Amino acid sequence: MLIQTGFSLAFDTFGPTPMNLLLNVRPERVADLVTPETFTFDPPVPAGRHVDAFGNIVTRIVAPGGRINMAADFVVRDSGLPDPVVPTAVQHPVQDLPDDVLQFLLGSRYCDTDKLAGIAWSLFGNSAPGWARVQAIVDYTHDRLRFNYQDADDTRTAFDGYTQQKGVCRDFAHLAITLCRCMNIPARYATGYLGDIGVPLDSAPMDFSAWFEVYLGHQWYTFDARHNRPRIGRIVMARGRDATDCALTTSFGRAPLAEFAVHTAEIADFTDDVRKAA
Repeated sequence: MLIQTGFSLAFDTFGPTPMNLLLNVRPERVADLVTPETFTFDPPVPAGRHVDAFGNIVTRIVAPGGRINMAADFVVRDSGLPDPVVPTAVQHPVQDLPDDVLQFLLGSRYCDTDKLAGIAWSLFGNSAPGWARVQAIVDYTHDRLRFNYQDADDTRTAFDGYTQQKGVCRDFAHLAITLCRCMNIPARYATGYLGDIGVPLDSAPMDFSAWFEVYLGHQWYTFDARHNRPRIGRIVMARGRDATDCALTTSFGRAPLAEFAVHTAEIADFTDDVRKAA
């Protein structure tokens, strides 16, 4: 299938303001781009790129001051398949995990494993290890938290979410990640585009989405504690330990968000505008 996606963001800055942007698709999906993933900046600014320690593409700019607009619109080819469900995927003993996976067992800025370890073992200590245990954690998180865009809080940790029983998609991901790590299951944060493909359309304005991935059976699998169902058309932009590593925009100076729009939807064929972009 073809998915047309992109964003339009605007920030108000107060003098030259360095910004890091994790708005590109991950390198693993670059081969799926049907049209170029070109960013536009208004006013135009020089932009550099590098790959960070987690394999995310980082775009660096310096906003000159005043309002800066940034946008992209492109088409990605996708398999059209839902997230895999593999109940036989096994949990590995910690001593058998690859070296680069170990970091995803540790506590991090928003995943305060020290506060939730006892709770996790009391809830899931008797569950079957592997896929069934992760699904039990996802079910619990999905039922524990109440989703509401108005409840967004950039400082909320997994333990805060567990206590307050509310949050947005990043809070669902953080709580599930933390509970998995407490049970010695490597888990990492992921964020990107997730359109309403194969599900009823959500009446709320579209946003970027957050979910998580766990390491079972010698590979990473996708889980989504907010939606708690396999979804079609995820386009990953960033992965890391938690939202700290995956902040889609980071400004080094005041830069309040002035405009925000995200779009992603399946398309049957190229529109005239997309043909011209290609």
